[in-house]
Amino acid sequence: MHKFTVVLLAVTVTVTTLSACSIKSNSPSSYTTNTTAESSSKAQTTQPAKQNYAVTNGTDTYRGFSVKNILHSENNSDIHFNLYVPKTYDGSKAYALFITLPGYEGLYFQGVGVNIRQENFGFEAQKYNSNMIIVAPQLNGWDEDSADETIVLVEYLLSAYNIDKSKVYIEGYSGGGETASQAVGKRPDLFTAYLQVSSQWDGEYESVAKAKLPVYIAIGRDDEYYGSKKSQNAYDTLYDLYKKQGLTDDEINKILVLDIKERDYFTSRNAPNEHGGGGLFAEDDTIMSWLFGEH
Repeated sequence: MHKFTVVLLAVTVTVTTLSACSIKSNSPSSYTTNTTAESSSKAQTTQPAKQNYAVTNGTDTYRGFSVKNILHSENNSDIHFNLYVPKTYDGSKAYALFITLPGYEGLYFQGVGVNIRQENFGFEAQKYNSNMIIVAPQLNGWDEDSADETIVLVEYLLSAYNIDKSKVYIEGYSGGGETASQAVGKRPDLFTAYLQVSSQWDGEYESVAKAKLPVYIAIGRDDEYYGSKKSQNAYDTLYDLYKKQGLTDDEINKILVLDIKERDYFTSRNAPNEHGGGGLFAEDDTIMSWLFGEH
């Protein structure tokens, strides 16, 4: 039998309506938390909504992650996520937050916890900041609904835990990058920096540029699903927006990076292909240090 405890929290969430394109790509106890939320988003694409939801913690663990946690939302579907909370966390000190969104193979219907069993971003991140809570959502897709669910989950975590809001990082691999780009486009104010891995940009540009949200785009030049042209276009679009703001090249380079890897980057690391090799970016110190060290 699971034990249940009820705790009231107030959080801020948004429900959005924005179309997006997509591509097919590859703690121990259980409790319920009743939560009421009201939007205060400043983004023009969002509409305020009151929302009640509950959180049920999973009973299983995998390499320090609590798996099969569920955020029950009144305005969104159940949001499944795996959560790592360092043993040192006791709420007295603000911790960083890292959100890692998986590719197609890590979505919820593929199996509980499969995302953290197949991708290493959530584990490698721990090497850069030991005082960081890490959430690995398992959403149902990579569309606008998934972006909305990501925002709801982040808002919940910001209220449920003592989080340093200047250190909220997000990464998205493949379809997870499509979701993440939409999430940061809708709510750039929530995030400190965004790492897009082997994906394409489906979100807004203007809001990200206005917020000067640091973005690192990493992809193989001949990525089998996306190619690299869409990543180049995303970079060029953001670069042009920054130029219109009057930023210098040095200023832009500090917050916007396009990293196109050549084939030998993947073959030398025994990657099966360039798209699947995107997972290797989790072990690339240059990329991960940019995300957690420079921002």
